[in-house]
Amino acid sequence: MTSPRVLYVTHRVPHPPDKGDRIRNYHVLRQLAKRARVWLLALADEPIEESTSVALSGLCERVEFVPVKRFDQKLGALASGLRGGSLNAGAFHSSTALAIARGWVVEAGFTSAIVSASALAPYLKRIGLGQTEGFVDLVDVDSQKWFDFAKASAPPKSWLYRFEGRRLRALEIDLLNWSAAVFLVSSAEAEVYDRFTHAGASTVATNGVDLDYYAPDWSVPTKPACAFVGAMDYLPNVDAAIWFANEAWPRIRAEVPEAEFRIIGRKPTPAVERLSTLPGVTVVGQVPDVRPYVRDCACVVVPMRLSRGLQNKVLEALAMGKAVVAAPPALAALQTEPGTHLLRAETVEEWKGSVVSLFRERDRQLELGRAGRAYVEERHHWDRCLSPLLDRVVPPS
Repeated sequence: MTSPRVLYVTHRVPHPPDKGDRIRNYHVLRQLAKRARVWLLALADEPIEESTSVALSGLCERVEFVPVKRFDQKLGALASGLRGGSLNAGAFHSSTALAIARGWVVEAGFTSAIVSASALAPYLKRIGLGQTEGFVDLVDVDSQKWFDFAKASAPPKSWLYRFEGRRLRALEIDLLNWSAAVFLVSSAEAEVYDRFTHAGASTVATNGVDLDYYAPDWSVPTKPACAFVGAMDYLPNVDAAIWFANEAWPRIRAEVPEAEFRIIGRKPTPAVERLSTLPGVTVVGQVPDVRPYVRDCACVVVPMRLSRGLQNKVLEALAMGKAVVAAPPALAALQTEPGTHLLRAETVEEWKGSVVSLFRERDRQLELGRAGRAYVEERHHWDRCLSPLLDRVVPPS
């Protein structure tokens, strides 16, 4: 029996799986490839390594990368905005990609098609799918993210963020008129979507974590150090690092003078780089493997005030068996129990108390670490958590 054929369009190349959207897209692709012959069309905003081409060709029947330039994305965003559309949808518009997709639809006769983000949803309407079902993996309610950014920013940025929030909100509502299904990463995101659409408007397919790669090593002695991991040119991460370093960290270090705060992640902004001048703060920057920089830390901190969706950094830290202290927005998408699987902190005083206690209590580190590891093993195994998405896009035979 011939396997079904699926078109998968992604807004970034889904390899290497080393950051949020690429991680999810790679595992969606990997799981789809077990059920169907996948044709992957990926927009590429970075050079493609040979290892990436080899890895993706091994999973797909057909692969095409379409380079996109930053200048062209800005022009596309501006043109879309002037036409009344979303800036993000305009930034990811590519005439070349559309032409390839249209040709593939005629050639391949796809059983279904799926795109990796709201910004790519217009592709499904423009490529002439006919009776082929089209699916949108929203992951997060992006419109709410922009509204959150607007509340946290001053004009003129707040005006731009609110503008984009309204345009994306209209797009997210319109999806229900023509897509076969919309997927979100958590029940919390689904509840947000339901509030401006209708109950049960989306299907939840949560993220997993590579349990073998992020394995615990509880034999490693820890030191009074905490780590924050994430792309350091992304506003919610930048805001978190700056707030924690300036507000909570001085209080923590007053209690534990030898303590170290490590900021780990690609492309730190100048504002993040300047944090290295603060006592005990190390801006590590981009590294090929975060695990050696996290393994000897007493805890991982996730002080995100603007977080949406499910934070892979939390899952990875839990999988490593690390004690985690996280702000409420970073926990909204999880079913963890604060005090059992990790610690929750919001005020400066809560952050100080939680982090200092973990610096001083190895037994508590281990207790939380083991409970956190058990939690992700049960709820966030990649081979199980994407089933709601996979079963809709490629129903089991």
